[in-house]
Amino acid sequence: MTRTVWDSTVGKKTVMAVSGLIMLMYLVVHMLGNLKIFFGSGEFNHYAHWLRTLGEPFLHYEWALWIIRVVLVLAVVAHATAAYQLSRRDIRARPNKYVHKKPRSSYATRTMRWGGIILGLFIVWHILDLTTGTAHPGGFQAGHPYQNVIDTFSTWYGDVIYIVAMLALGLHIRHGFWSAAQTLGAGSRTRDRALKTIADVLALVLTLGFISVPVGVMTGLVS
Repeated sequence: MTRTVWDSTVGKKTVMAVSGLIMLMYLVVHMLGNLKIFFGSGEFNHYAHWLRTLGEPFLHYEWALWIIRVVLVLAVVAHATAAYQLSRRDIRARPNKYVHKKPRSSYATRTMRWGGIILGLFIVWHILDLTTGTAHPGGFQAGHPYQNVIDTFSTWYGDVIYIVAMLALGLHIRHGFWSAAQTLGAGSRTRDRALKTIADVLALVLTLGFISVPVGVMTGLVS
């Protein structure tokens, strides 16, 4: 039964929708946590420590954080796999170009695939930079996330990579939220306008919220 659902186009779109919403919920929480950097190093570092002690004493140190990471990895893999397979299926279904051009779609729609690739590469860089410290530009300090963030956004390439990725994220969310709502049956004539507005607001708020951190470092507001 599970295999049958996964093999169907509807099943893959549903997997994309659900995994996308899981990642969206994480992004909202992650952005709010990032904004704590504007309240100083003590507040930001304390928040990072709290994430590692979340669930204690029922859960051991960092267990909750690792559970979140595993869920996110599964969501990313499921989302990317379904997207790739749907893309291949779409190409096989229409190997020849249309004689007449299709109606012009939105910029976000036409760049969803490239946006997904950009975000995938960004996730790898982001982990290597601020989680493992492998690609960190300064002397990575475990347990001192505030200083690590300052180090990253004190480099021009750290700012460029992050800002470009967040702009791609905004476009991805704008179209992805709308698509997920349609796939899960939330769309209707009366709700479509509200759903589009929610998609626009979510994309704008998340994009500006995330970008505000490197901008804060560049302008000296965060130092």
